[in-house]
Amino acid sequence: MNTSTQIVGLILLALVAANVPFINQRILLLGPQRLTKPLVWRLGELVMLYFVVGGVGLALENHAGQIAPQGWEFYAVTGTMFVTLAFPGFVYRYLMHRKH
Repeated sequence: MNTSTQIVGLILLALVAANVPFINQRILLLGPQRLTKPLVWRLGELVMLYFVVGGVGLALENHAGQIAPQGWEFYAVTGTMFVTLAFPGFVYRYLMHRKH
């Protein structure tokens, strides 16, 4: 697997992981089914999944070679990108999804 394939895979993983908290009603994908899951739980899952995707990216970088040191700017940008990737799930859950 070359580097560009790994990058595309990581971006797709981030897209899916960012939207998972807004699409399902289970806590951490494994918990009990709930009728409604509070926004606080969804945001907590979003933060946790950000770190999971970051760990996968760190593992891929470690596999490719030396890990580059990162400053706070890196985490600010990647966190903002992750929240931006979560926008479709947020729109579906809170702006378009109608309960019948």
